[in-house]
Amino acid sequence: MQYPTVREARFYEKIGGNKTVCLTCERRCKIEEGSQGFCGTRVNIGGKLYTIVYGDISSISANPIEKKPFFHFHPGTLALTVGTLSCNFACPWCQNYEISKVRPDPKRANYISPEEFLDIALRNDCDGTSISFNEPTLLLEYSLDLFPIAKNQGLYNTYVSNGYMTVQALEALAKAGLDAIKFDVKGDEEVYEKYCGGVKAEIVWRNAHRARELSLHVEIVNLVIPGVNDDDECLRQLIEKHLKELGPDVPIHFTRYHPEYKFNAPPTPVKTLEKARELARSLGVLFPYIGNVPGHRYENTWCPQCGELLIKRFGFIVVSNVVTVDNTCPKCGFKIPLIR
Repeated sequence: MQYPTVREARFYEKIGGNKTVCLTCERRCKIEEGSQGFCGTRVNIGGKLYTIVYGDISSISANPIEKKPFFHFHPGTLALTVGTLSCNFACPWCQNYEISKVRPDPKRANYISPEEFLDIALRNDCDGTSISFNEPTLLLEYSLDLFPIAKNQGLYNTYVSNGYMTVQALEALAKAGLDAIKFDVKGDEEVYEKYCGGVKAEIVWRNAHRARELSLHVEIVNLVIPGVNDDDECLRQLIEKHLKELGPDVPIHFTRYHPEYKFNAPPTPVKTLEKARELARSLGVLFPYIGNVPGHRYENTWCPQCGELLIKRFGFIVVSNVVTVDNTCPKCGFKIPLIR
């Protein structure tokens, strides 16, 4: 295929004949010649594995970093955000189904080179990059080329991910210049198995833990869905896993679900989100947030020691930030984990 979005995949193995194993994500799809993996973005051509979405950009916009959401990473800045097509999960409530449920086609691709991406980011006064909208790991090869040149221009690099990449892929991203990653944790093992296409929650937590070891900034998001993952047992299990794998200072966002795609449960009651946040705080999480509820007091950052309002937000906008230059509470001196 002579298309700019078709490039040899970075991580795969040949396993006999012309069959390949994709090592981009933990599905580890075994792909026969002429076939695609689960996500449809990796194709076996002549016994070699290719990505067909290198730089195939379905969506692009300059967004506040808070929209990811990252609340403790360069607050108040802009990230040029892009996504491609398809996904390696099968969530029936997907909020971005218009692109995540579409299979890519190199003949119709919207190609933007890493250099063009960087030029757009700088022209729009962006402070960083973000691969988002659908699963960013599908743009792995593109990210590995983009991140070093973005870093050379003083930009930060972020991922908004379901966290199902291989450790090999995660370590390559960190080496290339990934600075921060948001992991979208769906719920317990039953939720992943039943709703996300037979995947494993343990893989996501493993990668979140490894990301911390690689000195990446990590934040966790849990989309709280009525009847799926909003019961006390599921929430408690998730919070306890968060504390075990990441510790008390990693932010966790409990965000409000709205009916999308194939899922028709009613929007998450705000009281359910408040219950989840209160449980997280009572178990020891220092920075639990409520998301998708603009104006709620717990989209703000509060000092966990003295209760001082530190960063006031409305939706994705930072209204005020009184954290000191050495990242402490101005009232009691508590150290705030914040990257600027």
